Amino acid sequence: MEMTGSRALAQPQQIVWDALNNAEILKACIPGCEKFELTEPNTYAVGTAIKIGPVAARFQGKVTLTDIVAPSSYQLQFDAQGGVAGFGKGSSRVELKPAGAGCELHYTVSSTVGGKIAQLGQRLIDGAAKSLAEDFFRRFEEELQKRHPAAAQAPAAPATAEPASSGGLPTWVWVAIAAAVALGLVILR
Repeated sequence: MEMTGSRALAQPQQIVWDALNNAEILKACIPGCEKFELTEPNTYAVGTAIKIGPVAARFQGKVTLTDIVAPSSYQLQFDAQGGVAGFGKGSSRVELKPAGAGCELHYTVSSTVGGKIAQLGQRLIDGAAKSLAEDFFRRFEEELQKRHPAAAQAPAAPATAEPASSGGLPTWVWVAIAAAVALGLVILR
């Protein structure tokens, strides 16, 4: 699965960068996230519970940050196992650019999956990915506004995501983080 998106955020680039590198904030914002812990420099152990259609599972994995250019961008590599439900792996690129008093977050995600979850229809997977990304960004913006209310003068524009069908698991915003997404986003990866 390939997915790209962007989000206008009311907070300055440095505040958003700090939040995207805060394990506590990411754990609170990633849908279904049960664990997001730093295990070594730039490497996190992640655990999340998700449900896509009839498949529900707990995924355990690792997220590694590379190509870090603070406070502008980084690359995420992720690998997750969900037992009989399957596995997901891939990468995400997150970029922040100043935009007025706030900043713009851009992300790309590329992922592949195997197991039962890979047998779900692409339309269902794409829909779940978009929903998880939007949920991550909603939570992320709420957390930023709660922690930095003075910086949040104007409401942010909605996220845009364009999943492309290439057979994969939705990207779980570690992106968005993750993705996120990402970005984490947790978009199921």
